[in-house]
Amino acid sequence: MSNPRVLCVGEVLFDCLADQLGLKLEQVESWTPYPGGAPANVACALTKLGTSAGFIGAVGEDESGNALVRLLQEVGVDTTGIQRHPTAPTRQVYVVRDLAGDRSFAGFGEYNTTEFADTKLNADLLAQPLFQEADFLVLGTLELAYPESGRAIHRALELAELFDIKVLLDINWRPVFWPDHDIALPKIREFFKRVDFIKLSKEEAEWLFDTTDPGAITYRLNSVEGVIVTDGAQGISYCLGETEGKLPAFSIPVVDTTGAGDSFVAGFIHQICQYGLASLSEPEIVKKIVTYASAAGALTTMKPGAIASQPTAAEVEAFLATHQL
Repeated sequence: MSNPRVLCVGEVLFDCLADQLGLKLEQVESWTPYPGGAPANVACALTKLGTSAGFIGAVGEDESGNALVRLLQEVGVDTTGIQRHPTAPTRQVYVVRDLAGDRSFAGFGEYNTTEFADTKLNADLLAQPLFQEADFLVLGTLELAYPESGRAIHRALELAELFDIKVLLDINWRPVFWPDHDIALPKIREFFKRVDFIKLSKEEAEWLFDTTDPGAITYRLNSVEGVIVTDGAQGISYCLGETEGKLPAFSIPVVDTTGAGDSFVAGFIHQICQYGLASLSEPEIVKKIVTYASAAGALTTMKPGAIASQPTAAEVEAFLATHQL
């Protein structure tokens, strides 16, 4: 694939999901590895929906890294921006799940969080030609936790500004990834003035802004084109352009929530690419865009794993034809 419309920069890894629900880390008897990492999830979900995407990140020269690159290529994601680190391992994350299927990150096995290849993403090796052709850049905040990958994220933002690329930031706050929690808040807040869209959970909104009102957050920042606040089973609120609204969640049987937010982001960007940014001035189209993104996220919760459970465009359309909000 050449010239992907969307670039997703950050981590790709294996989520090792607990096979037994409702147990603590030390009580779990067995784990099943699933490919994941929010930016990689978004890239795969976009590709499945029909919008070309490229992933930029670092993995180890190990079998896990090989397997993840191979998977991205099989899905159809552009992998020319992937860097291979000669000594650092590809990250594995251990994920426990409660009885409802909701997950929480429990640790990294034998390694310290700073030792993995994704922390070594090199700013000087970012593939600039990819940025010259892209329309959207998707970022999280995990790479800001580490000096080297943090520099790479700032370089990606410089390239986005240079080539007039719209930037979506998914906060994706994961304390377990940060060696120093005290630096997180200022580093993340510093980001806001350089992005166009922000997607965050209700808890992240309360932490960063002391409000869950996307209109209030948009007004306070005075620099973004849209804010989306997700609240799991309670639904979604949004301020996009001049349009504010709320949507309930789809009522469906949930198996595993891993990657649902990433599929939502992919559904949102896919629809923006279909309708164009000017459509955000039309409330009915905005509602359609957010509903579509919600359906993509909902479908992802109905099977285990993040990437394996992502829907195609046809599956989202079929779901929307039979499910009303």
